[in-house]
Amino acid sequence: MSRKHQRHYYFDAETRTSVWDCPADYTSDGEGSGGDAAGETIRASHLLVKHTGSRRPSSWREVTVTRTKEDALKRLRGFETQIRSGQATLAELAASESDCSSAKAQGDLGFFGRGKMQPPFEEAAFALGVGEMSGPVETQSGVHLILRTA
Repeated sequence: MSRKHQRHYYFDAETRTSVWDCPADYTSDGEGSGGDAAGETIRASHLLVKHTGSRRPSSWREVTVTRTKEDALKRLRGFETQIRSGQATLAELAASESDCSSAKAQGDLGFFGRGKMQPPFEEAAFALGVGEMSGPVETQSGVHLILRTA
């Protein structure tokens, strides 16, 4: 839901694009039909902290990421503590602190099926129940907190 326009929009996590009109491959309940062989799709948001060993150690927040993997994990665990204690939401922190361009959408990655995300991310996201948040998940992109939203 766009806060500015008070309209639903559709976000394609693969192409990182959003559109107002429902894509043709979505079902009437709003879930994508382009999932795995069983057609399973989920929706998730995340907060990414990159480090020097990340696949691309730069982001919209920092031209060159200089933190170590250990520092990235420490930072992410601090965010996790804030979220679990109710001091902040993942959406709030993702908007200001995530190293992913999805920060513009408060970390929302939209609906996706199996085979669309890096394997450790996918495994963690599909293991969560709706409303559950992961602990730190390491991928080639960095370290993530993942919140399954649908």
